[in-house]
Amino acid sequence: MAGRINDDDVKAVRDAVPIDAVVSEYLQLRSAGGGNLKGLCPFHDEKSPSFQVSPSKGLFHCFGCQEGGDTIAFVMKIDHLSFSETVERLAALAGITLRYEEGGYNPTHQRGERVRLVEAHKAAAQFYVEQLDSAEAEIGRKFLAERGFDQSAAEHFGVGYSPAGWDHLTRYLRGKGFSDKELTLSGLSQEGRRGPIDRFRGRLMWPIRDITGEVVGFGARKLRDDDNGPKYLNTPETAIYKKSQVLYGIDLAKKEIAKTSRAVVVEGYTDVMACHLAGVTTAIATCGTSFGGDHIKILRRLLMDNASAEVVFTFDGDAAGQKAALRAFEDDQKFAAETSIAITPGGMDPCDLRLAKGDAAVVSLVETRTPLFEFAIRHVVSRHNLETPAGRAAALDEAAPIVANIKNVAIQHESAVQLAGILGILDTQFVVKRVAQLARWARDRGGRGPAAPPGRRPTPSYDAAPSHPSGPALNLRSPAHRTERELLKLALQRPELVSPAFDAYGADEFTAPPYAAVRQVIEEAGGAEQGAQNASDYLAQVREAAPNDTVRALVTELAVEPIMRKSVDEIYAGEQLIRVRLRAVDRRILDVQGTLARLGGPHADPEQLAAVQNELWVLQQYAQSLRNHGAAAL
Repeated sequence: MAGRINDDDVKAVRDAVPIDAVVSEYLQLRSAGGGNLKGLCPFHDEKSPSFQVSPSKGLFHCFGCQEGGDTIAFVMKIDHLSFSETVERLAALAGITLRYEEGGYNPTHQRGERVRLVEAHKAAAQFYVEQLDSAEAEIGRKFLAERGFDQSAAEHFGVGYSPAGWDHLTRYLRGKGFSDKELTLSGLSQEGRRGPIDRFRGRLMWPIRDITGEVVGFGARKLRDDDNGPKYLNTPETAIYKKSQVLYGIDLAKKEIAKTSRAVVVEGYTDVMACHLAGVTTAIATCGTSFGGDHIKILRRLLMDNASAEVVFTFDGDAAGQKAALRAFEDDQKFAAETSIAITPGGMDPCDLRLAKGDAAVVSLVETRTPLFEFAIRHVVSRHNLETPAGRAAALDEAAPIVANIKNVAIQHESAVQLAGILGILDTQFVVKRVAQLARWARDRGGRGPAAPPGRRPTPSYDAAPSHPSGPALNLRSPAHRTERELLKLALQRPELVSPAFDAYGADEFTAPPYAAVRQVIEEAGGAEQGAQNASDYLAQVREAAPNDTVRALVTELAVEPIMRKSVDEIYAGEQLIRVRLRAVDRRILDVQGTLARLGGPHADPEQLAAVQNELWVLQQYAQSLRNHGAAAL
């Protein structure tokens, strides 16, 4: 095994790969002000973006689920990689050669499993592409040509060919240093009577890439009549390939999806190719499974739940296509985006449509879409006899809840009016009121109170030090807690503005135990003065000094969260320093006054009483000086 990666190399990788560039491979980011970016969190479901990225600090933090960290932490979390696997991947991206503490760098060392499987797929994809030029692959080239795809189209999508022999790819990958175990785990090979054989043989091959562009699987199309396998054979479930979590073409379409706030969902690999070549470059497809919840999560991160965002499904007009459309409609409420359906004419899929009528017909298909809820309504209504009062009433009972579920209130009202017309009910207001009532009931049933009172956060354990002050749970409605939070943000983000005064503050000046824990971690990392002198390593040192993940997550959160003022200067920093110190002094004054009241009896020790009275006088004078002179009195 390769040894521990050199610390300097880890730092070089962390500094070389911008966090916003990495995160942007997975979700759309927009300006959040103050140099920060925001997007929908990839680690939990949310309706509005609470995930923030700070490019200048190299950190991310989600204010919804509290996930946070640096570039390495993000990739580890989202791709389920080990620390070393992540550093190796990012190092390759940045062109950095890593050194290992034990035995130096040796490229033959075993790498992490996921990294090895991805490398095997990359090599396989190149092998298949090269084989498409062989004499044997003439049948594959003919298949593509008959569907309107030339050599440049095949190259653009990485289409290849798997030779018909038993173990051509297996032998090729063995020669590249991959073990039989790795080839089986990858799904590229399978066990035969005499050892591993190729899983894909004599087929046209489409590489399936994840959102970052890495090949994680293949879709293989049967070409010959003597092939007894299924028409399409996909990679089996592996450590890197989960068919419910990948979308074919997402690597090519993601930027345009984010830019236009529209995604077009088609049914097959050739349909994606046809759409892209026709100019519909937001087309994607599922890989051997129906469109589901995990696919929705991928799209929502790219669409950012824009009010104008839209997902367009294309289905054949036959019974199977209608069934698929209704199945998609069941998931409609999981989208913040509007959903539409484009029914292909004459049962043609986009690939056939392009062949028969050209690129313009494919573009027109998408542009002449129908809202998915309208399709569902018409499908429901078609099952009833609208010639009778009973039939119209039954159709209304079934269709009204569909209209009531429409998210946009204005569209909901217009659709209720439209439903009345479809049903032939002259009293339009009756239908509108019925739909509005159902919508209210749905909201009432679905309404749930917050898990904690507004303004409060969960209070996990913050054992940052052997001891920390007891105090109330973290409550962002508390003026004291808000000020303490603001001061800590300044100490992490703009240490030069609060140094050296901040370093004289004790942990007991922070009333919230989580903030006291962060204060102590800053001290253990050398204090704000260290940050002012060495800004590049400061945050990393503070995060490394954290005693546990809870404190480390809070440090990241405070380092990313915008400061509550657009213009941050020494005056603003001084105000926060004064407020925290003044509240601490006022608390101490109250404590001393309580002690003085207890000592005020006839049997009080004169010396002890005098000492307490003197402390009280000093504290009161100090408080007055802070109020009169501000930061100059610190």
